[in-house]
Amino acid sequence: MAELGQMKCEVCRGGVPTVTEAEGRELHKQVPDWGVIEVDKIGRLERHFKFSDFEHALSFTNLVGAAAEEEGHHPALLTEWGSVTVTWWSHEIGGLHKNDFIMAAKTDAIFEKTVGKS
Repeated sequence: MAELGQMKCEVCRGGVPTVTEAEGRELHKQVPDWGVIEVDKIGRLERHFKFSDFEHALSFTNLVGAAAEEEGHHPALLTEWGSVTVTWWSHEIGGLHKNDFIMAAKTDAIFEKTVGKS
């Protein structure tokens, strides 16, 4: 399997199937720090990131937002003093798609770069 962080998101429209349980397990191996949660019967990937202050949290939020805009795939972002919670899922299909795992990997890479600067 190609490294998720190097992949690009594909167009995901309604009617496209969510990842199967087996596919999800395999993809999750590449983003093990992410929790797989269910909200309103919809699977999502979620991770809580810690920072030393609000400025670094906000900077990270903006970098994740820019990456999301570039890929055309957008998360829920909760930015607070010293932390950011990022949640990925595919709204159009009501669950998890490979795109969510790709973006989780890209988010991890952004965090690694951000932490190195803080």
